[in-house]
This record gives sequence, C-alpha cells and structure tokens, in this order.
Amino acid sequence: MDILNDIAARLEAGEDEEVGALTEKALAEKLPPKEILDRGLIAGMNAVGEKFRAHEIFLPDVLMAAKAMYAGLDRLKPHLEREGVPSAGKVVLGTVQGDLHDIGKNLVAIMLRGAGYEVIDLGHDVPPARFIQAAKDTGAKVIGMSTLLTTTMPVMRKVVEMLRAEGLAGDVRTIIGGAPVSADYAREIGADAYSYDGAHAVERVKSLMAEV
Repeated sequence: MDILNDIAARLEAGEDEEVGALTEKALAEKLPPKEILDRGLIAGMNAVGEKFRAHEIFLPDVLMAAKAMYAGLDRLKPHLEREGVPSAGKVVLGTVQGDLHDIGKNLVAIMLRGAGYEVIDLGHDVPPARFIQAAKDTGAKVIGMSTLLTTTMPVMRKVVEMLRAEGLAGDVRTIIGGAPVSADYAREIGADAYSYDGAHAVERVKSLMAEV
C-alpha cells in the first residue's frame, strides 16, 4: 500500500500514533507536504465524513479519527507554513449567545479542519458582535452559527442583520445549524445556508466559498 493511502486508512481507523509516524516518514521521503495533506489526511477525513453520514460509524469513531488527523497535522503544519501552502479558506464558528451546547459545533469544526479549512472556533455563548469582529480580524469568508435552544435562535438573525448593516453581507456568508433550526428558518432570517450535520456542513461551506 502506498504511504499516503496508508495514512488515510490509519486515520480512518483512529490510529493517531501510526498516522503521526507515517506523516513523519512521508516527509522524510521528501513527499510534498500539500500532497500528504490532500491524499493522506484530507482523504482519510473525507472517508470518515461519508461513513458518518451513512451511519456506518458514530461520534466516538469520528473523534478518534480527528485525534489521528491532528497528530498528522501537527507534524505537517510547519512544513505547510514554510512552503506557503494556503488553507481551503477561513471559517468563523461558534454556538450563539445564551447557548452552552457545543458538541455539534465541535464536530463541524473537526470536519472542516479535516477538509483543509482554517477554523476560528469562538466556542459557545458567542454574542453577535464577536462573530462579526472575528470575521473582520481574520478575513474569514464564512460565519457558522449553531444552537440547540429555540430561545437563542433570534441571535442568528441578529448576526445576519449586523452583517448587512455593516455592508459585509456579500463578502461574508452565513451558515446555520442545530436541532431547532431548518432550511426554512435560514431563508426566513436571510442566512446563506443551512446544514444538518458535520459532513453536510463541509459541502455547504465549499459552495459558499466558491461564491465569494
């Protein structure tokens, strides 16, 4: 098995030490860091995302795969930065103000990082202005908002309204997710997209990035 396929397979299996060691080996063999990222780590996480979406694996499996992915990324990062390899794009992510639930949001962050995006994770209980400021400070083109509580859904609308008021709506896209929200609610508040799970979020973010 070619070493990059091996990295992807070990990542799928959640074998973090092996992924780290194989990444080091691939670098020692002078494979381009971008190729190791794309054909090894990202390929592995894409497979994990597909299996999770098809209910063939579950959250603990995804978390183990994420740990393996980070083991590889930690070794690759200095090489990627040295070669100036760009990320797929920057995404600001957070659970909205008033809500402390973040398991779903964390899963989306894992999937996005696994797809090559730089994630600015603001955590939970994030006020509207902080989403906007983070996008301005980092140059992120997408803001992702999550909630599990119906009482905090209006915060999502506030973020969309603030983006419009500041003239950023065309430059920064918004995506929402969480148990009580829907594609209809996204349309109602003027958000650009809705996602129902981590793997779907990656697809939607990819589409949004292509529009800006």
